Amino acid sequence: MESGTGAPSREEVRSDSGRSFLLEANFYGNGCFLAISEGGNRRIGAISVAISSQNNTTAAKVIPSKSDPLFVNTIAEKVASMINGICIVSFYAKGQLKLEDMKAIMGGVMHIVEAEGNNSNGNNK
Repeated sequence: MESGTGAPSREEVRSDSGRSFLLEANFYGNGCFLAISEGGNRRIGAISVAISSQNNTTAAKVIPSKSDPLFVNTIAEKVASMINGICIVSFYAKGQLKLEDMKAIMGGVMHIVEAEGNNSNGNNK
């Protein structure tokens, strides 16, 4: 990914359990910032940072999650490896996630990242 579009991406996902999550992503030339929050209010939550270069991804917890510590790191690592750069993830949830919640969130994240990849490929000349 050479450079981002500059416009933030936003998507709302609803899981099969009925929970709603707002996903917002800002892409930059060397990475992205991804904010995920449950409900209508945007909130900052647990924060993980991951960096990927040459088939190696490293993640660090900046603010750990009480209920879903591995999920936040997994998102950061997956996105960092997809964009081959830095990914900062903020994740706020009202309670512990179920599997269907995680699937819905990850599906929404992948949709945003793939759409950005398609946009930046079309913009590179």
